[in-house]
Amino acid sequence: MKYKYDVKTDILLIQMGTEKPDFAEQRENIITHYNKNGKPIEIEILDASKTVVKLFETIVGCRSVQSSTSIG
Repeated sequence: MKYKYDVKTDILLIQMGTEKPDFAEQRENIITHYNKNGKPIEIEILDASKTVVKLFETIVGCRSVQSSTSIG
């Protein structure tokens, strides 16, 4: 797995293989590239400096809610 961040364009690229993408889907600021079998092989995160922070906030927020509601 390789990571590449371009400061000028604020794009984080995560490559999970060396295959060429066959198609891609975009959902908000995240573009996922797939091979012909539908396996994700590359992820582009646009406006990465903001998008990644939002992702982490969402993950941490979900864990906080789960922790406070778990019985244990």
